[in-house]
Amino acid sequence: MSVRIADDDIQGGSTMAATAARALSVPGAALHYQAQGSGPVLLLSQSGEGDADRTVDLVPHLADDFTVVTYDRRGLSRSTLKDPDRPVTMAEHADDVARLLAEVADGPALMVGFSMGGAIGLQVVARHPGVLGTLVAHEPVTPNLLPEADRAQHVAELAAIQEAYTSRGLAAAFPAIARHLGIDPVHEETEDGLTPQPMAPRRQANFGHFIGTEFTAVLTDRFDPAEPVRAAARAGTRIIPATGRTTRPTVHTYRCALALAELLGAEPVVFPGGHNGNTAFPRATAQLLKAVLVV
Repeated sequence: MSVRIADDDIQGGSTMAATAARALSVPGAALHYQAQGSGPVLLLSQSGEGDADRTVDLVPHLADDFTVVTYDRRGLSRSTLKDPDRPVTMAEHADDVARLLAEVADGPALMVGFSMGGAIGLQVVARHPGVLGTLVAHEPVTPNLLPEADRAQHVAELAAIQEAYTSRGLAAAFPAIARHLGIDPVHEETEDGLTPQPMAPRRQANFGHFIGTEFTAVLTDRFDPAEPVRAAARAGTRIIPATGRTTRPTVHTYRCALALAELLGAEPVVFPGGHNGNTAFPRATAQLLKAVLVV
């Protein structure tokens, strides 16, 4: 599989190091996406407020083996909405991925989804069978995977974060998110030489959209968690559940990954770091991804 992007869209030097940036028109939005590298198409779908640039340190370590595609989810950064006041749904996110992959790939693609991206990936498997050959779902924010009591707690936590944001803004929401994900931003370990990711206005706006709009998409979704497992079996898609090595076992997204593994009858793959390990340990993450994505 290869990216079907014209040479005049390439930014950079050699084919391997070059980055192509384009926009794709989809119902209700225009999606910004980027591609770099050569080889099988690998879509990275980020967590939370993560746009195409959130994986800036991860992509170069994958681009020697894959055509790495990243994108801004609808409503984030450069992926503009035709009607910003209209709710966004998980089904729309899945449809966006299917349309994007139809644009850039000529067969089943690989996808790695982190948190929100993992939840979207599961929806893609269920709603668009055969679009993905392999999905790595890292701690997907999918409350419906959990038993009833745990699901209720997960939903209540997300609703509390959203209420904190609505009533008191990001300053109140950030500590609640850190507690929810078991993240200690002050003492978080990382690899050396990472690109700074300051809380600039665009990133703040993305967080606001994520909490204010996309939380609602997760909370109101009636997705059957067994459906991607059935669809994957029919289409021959591999689903690889994944957790962070240092994520606390009480974190609900961690438990979502364990529940997915149980549905699949598989052991989760343990990645470096915690919930955001792909941004904190991009080199180690890339090394493990290369191992698990090659059949």
